[in-house]
Amino acid sequence: MKSWRTRIGVSLAVGAAAIAIPLTSTTAFAADPPGAGWVPIGAEAYPSKAACEASELPLAHDAGYNEVWCDDSKHIMPIFYR
Repeated sequence: MKSWRTRIGVSLAVGAAAIAIPLTSTTAFAADPPGAGWVPIGAEAYPSKAACEASELPLAHDAGYNEVWCDDSKHIMPIFYR
């Protein structure tokens, strides 16, 4: 039979882990576009955010959208239209 001291120590360690794990774990996801109404279109590699948006704007207009937003936090930029 284990001593009370050991049981209390183990219980405190388990309790601390049960609290710490949910607080430190997060899910990975791409940055959301600013505001509402953005539609994900795809993703492509561009040398800069400006190049992405300039290249995609005519395509957005052809598809009936007025704005383009490229997420430059990744090399292959997710592209959104609104």
